[in-house]
This record gives sequence, structure tokens and C-alpha cells, in this order.
Amino acid sequence: MTSTYRLPTSPDQRVAVVTGASSGIGEATARALAAAGYRVVLGARRVDLLERIAAEIGGVALALDVTDDASVAAFADQVSRCDLLVNNAGGALGADSVADANLDDWQWMYDVNVLGTVRMIRALLPILEASDDAQVINIGSVAAREPYRGGAGYNAAKHAVAALTRVLRIELLGKPVRVCEIDPGMVQTDFSLVRFKGDQDRADAVYAGVDPLRAEDVADAVTWVATRPARVNIDQILMLARDQSSAQVIHRREA
Repeated sequence: MTSTYRLPTSPDQRVAVVTGASSGIGEATARALAAAGYRVVLGARRVDLLERIAAEIGGVALALDVTDDASVAAFADQVSRCDLLVNNAGGALGADSVADANLDDWQWMYDVNVLGTVRMIRALLPILEASDDAQVINIGSVAAREPYRGGAGYNAAKHAVAALTRVLRIELLGKPVRVCEIDPGMVQTDFSLVRFKGDQDRADAVYAGVDPLRAEDVADAVTWVATRPARVNIDQILMLARDQSSAQVIHRREA
């Protein structure tokens, strides 16, 4: 059973919603925002993990599947205030070329990365606009900046996320909602394990000999953006590990 949403402990406490908050960048972001003073509403499918994290940070755990209209609607119905929406839920499946595309994988990537982000923005925009200073932060990827071999479906999805983020910035100009796109490069989370459908050896090889970003590094960037003065909009951030200069140019140390 999910927790019931509770109002902030004081009218001045700001509320952040973080999707995909059960692990990785989402979990780290929820923890960082709570430490910065936000009341955090955590959303994801794995409610058992969410509830543990929420209990540790004084947040609220709510079941959420961003690919499901009814789930998003039920989630939004339980949120009465939102000053910050972090659209983190997403992921990649496979490394097929366009010619060999698994359309089920492409459909899932588009649904979770693109339409999931749209669903959350559409559902929460009215209460974001009701805030005196709200923000939408979309977690993109270097894949949104630079197509690379083996990333066709994910490239297409994250390019779409970048496009919708930038048009949202235009659409909300003059309203009290800031919009930011944060595009990380290689981050050591379960991302590659999901991409390679549980193949641990293949996932481990992605990070072999590299000191990649950590989830906490991206969470730090989110928190920095979220705590800028209302007059400041950080439109885009591209963040890479020192060992990575572009999507597939990576320095690997010998074992």
C-alpha cells in the first residue's frame, strides 16, 4: 500500500516530485532535494523501495507508472502542491541498429522517456503554475546531443525529450515556471543492466576501466538548478565524466 500524500509541514516548505525515484539518479535526487529542504514526493513502480527511501528522508511514496495514463492520473490526484517536477523516469532497451530495430523496445523507450514526460507535465502543470516559482527539470542524456552507433532507439527518444523540453520553455515564457534539461553522459547505475536485459557481464563492460559519473553527481546538478534565484533559468546542462569527452569517446585504463 502506498503512503497517503501529506501537506508540507509548513506553508513555506516547497514540494518536489521525482519520478523514477526507486533507485539510481531518481533516488539520489530525492535524497539531495530532501537535504536541501524540499518535501519530496517519490514516484515509481517499485513501491517497496520507494517507501524505504521515503521513510529515510521524510518524504512520501506514491505508486507511479509513467507509461500508464490511469497511474499518472491517480498519482496527480494525490498531489496538492508541486513546486518542482523532476522527470527522471526513463531508460534504454537494446543496442540494435535502425535496420534491425526491435519495435517493441523502441515503443517502450518512446513511451517511458517521451510520453511519460509529457504525461507528468500535463498532469501537474496546473499546480506548478499555481506556485509563485516552479520548475520542471527533465533528465535527458548525451544521447540527446549526439547520435551514436548502438543507440538508435534511445537517441531518437532522448532527442524527442530535448525537443519537448525546449518548446515547453518557449510555451511557458512569462509564467512562473522555469524549465531545464540536464543531459548526463555515462553514469554508473542500473541503466546498462536494464539496457542489456539483465546481462551483468555486458553491463559491467560498459564501465570497465572508466571512472564514470555517479548518480549523486547528477543529483547535485539538479539541486543546484533547483536552488537558483527565481530570476535565473538554467536552460541546459551537459555533464560528462572526466574520462568521457563525447558519447563514444572514452578513456579506459588498463586493468
